[in-house]
Amino acid sequence: MEFGIFTIGDVTTDPTDGTTVSENQRIKNTVEIAKKAEEVGLDVFATGQHHNPPFVAPANPPILLANIAAQTEKLELSTATTLITTTDPVRIAEDYSYAQHLSDGRISLIMGRGNTGPVYPWFGKDIRAGIPLAVENYNLLYRLWREKNLDWEGKFRTPLGGFTVTPTPLDEVPPFVWHGSIRSPEIAEQAAYYGDGFFHNNIFWPTSHTARMVQLYRQRYEYYGHGTASQAIVGLGGQVFMRKNSQDAVREFRPYFDNAPVYGHGPSLEDFSTQTPLTVGSPQQVIERTLSFREWAGDYQRQLFLIDHAGLPQKTVLEQLDLLGEEVIPVLREEFAKGRPADVPDAPTHESLVIRHREGRDPIPGGGEGSRAFEDRQARAAEAAQNATQEGANRS
Repeated sequence: MEFGIFTIGDVTTDPTDGTTVSENQRIKNTVEIAKKAEEVGLDVFATGQHHNPPFVAPANPPILLANIAAQTEKLELSTATTLITTTDPVRIAEDYSYAQHLSDGRISLIMGRGNTGPVYPWFGKDIRAGIPLAVENYNLLYRLWREKNLDWEGKFRTPLGGFTVTPTPLDEVPPFVWHGSIRSPEIAEQAAYYGDGFFHNNIFWPTSHTARMVQLYRQRYEYYGHGTASQAIVGLGGQVFMRKNSQDAVREFRPYFDNAPVYGHGPSLEDFSTQTPLTVGSPQQVIERTLSFREWAGDYQRQLFLIDHAGLPQKTVLEQLDLLGEEVIPVLREEFAKGRPADVPDAPTHESLVIRHREGRDPIPGGGEGSRAFEDRQARAAEAAQNATQEGANRS
């Protein structure tokens, strides 16, 4: 199981002293946070993708990820959101392949639709077509990474004729893709269809909703024949703020929570902590809350925490990383490993994906022979043929 952090890159005024870091400093701070994550023993650093204030998470994440790759050795570099709806799939294919080569395979992506309405028309898209855009664009991206001299035509993009991505993916194996969604079952279905991972960034939603989404993905993953439901590749988000003493954590974090982008000036800290995975308290409380995720999500592969937003000072964020690395993650690793069935896979790595590819075990989109999905397609085809025969007989 892999553990890490993700950033949304907000530039927010510190409500305790009125200071606001510059965009330049926030960007430099983000790089420092990623390097610190590797130093304290975390596995993953992920960045969002934004095109609007108050966020300076990159509009083109591979720029940041490549910079961090040059300054780290083992850290998996991921997006927390790659905007599959408003970013050209050709650019995604090219840019992330390039970053994959620069990082020696330490790149993965979490696809997302994005929920900032004005962004869609800025890129000539309609937010009402968010799901069809995500479906069509990912299908194109999937093929771009696996086919040469591709001829393609769809609804939302200029046709392609004889197109080949350069550079091609490292070792002919594309970066691993997670499909991220908060509320759309169609995206859980898409992840299962391709045999990809499903990431639910559940920082804004109650456990009951997240559990239903994860269960749907697991069921459909098995339906398409990629493995059993328990072998589906699941990732979860989370949000934490810690101090040695839980009362100190609540007192210190409250003004940041109350003024945070998105959920500030809404529910109380206490209500939000009850209704969502937000955990403000001691390291032990974070450990216990995170371990409880397995009760409703099953054994899963990736856990990412948000720790650096709402105007928190850089010194405080680095202290959070120390607490994660020294007191929280070692215990989580040990406890999550206990009772984990041997057939539950680890989080995919470039090395494991290369082996899978060379052994001919890549997932077949829509389900291969032997899957229930394949059997259902065969049954529908036979029924359609029978109906056509009957209609022909009736006409004659």
